[in-house]
Amino acid sequence: MNKFLTIIIAAAMWPLAASAQTPAAWNEIKGELTIALQTKGDAVRGQAAFVSCQGCHRQNAMGRTSGAYPRLAGQHATVLMKQITDIRAGRRINPKMEPYVDDHVTTPYEIADMAVFLQGLPIPVDELGMGPGKTLVAGKQAYDKDCANCHGPVGEGSAEKFYPMVAAQHYRYLLREMQFIRDGDRRNSNPDMVKVIKPYSNTDLEALADYMAQLSPPKK
Repeated sequence: MNKFLTIIIAAAMWPLAASAQTPAAWNEIKGELTIALQTKGDAVRGQAAFVSCQGCHRQNAMGRTSGAYPRLAGQHATVLMKQITDIRAGRRINPKMEPYVDDHVTTPYEIADMAVFLQGLPIPVDELGMGPGKTLVAGKQAYDKDCANCHGPVGEGSAEKFYPMVAAQHYRYLLREMQFIRDGDRRNSNPDMVKVIKPYSNTDLEALADYMAQLSPPKK
């Protein structure tokens, strides 16, 4: 993944400059994230390391349709590495997950292994937590206007820029996390996204989450 790291660093330069006035750039590449990105992850080792996570995220990493736990299957490895290392560093608060990713339990190399394993997993569409499906037009309008530029026209995200795939994520998880971001409760949020969704009402976010959850998983 060494060449990929170079691409990621180059792609991240613009967002870093754009958020230079914030206390810490949300996608700063340093420390354990650098180690994980430079590691050539092994999916077989990652599957073994993921066993301790299955109680919450399930064996196929599809999370819970209730939204209590996100779908990790198929997510970009770089996004997973960033979120895990952010939790370890205290940049993202997640008390339930902290004991499982503490540096006494998991190494940066195991994080890379798990991320590669999870990225390669299929996404069964019949195991997704859908929304009510009643506000898809409004949700699409909001997504195309404010989200597609970063998360992609079909919710595919960007591995190079650490933008997560939002297509086919559980509705209730999307809704909760967007509310956290809007309200300042998710500390590692992209400041540009905070600014964009700050004016959104709960009804607006419900429509947006409804639309994203309905998007088909991008083909590998």
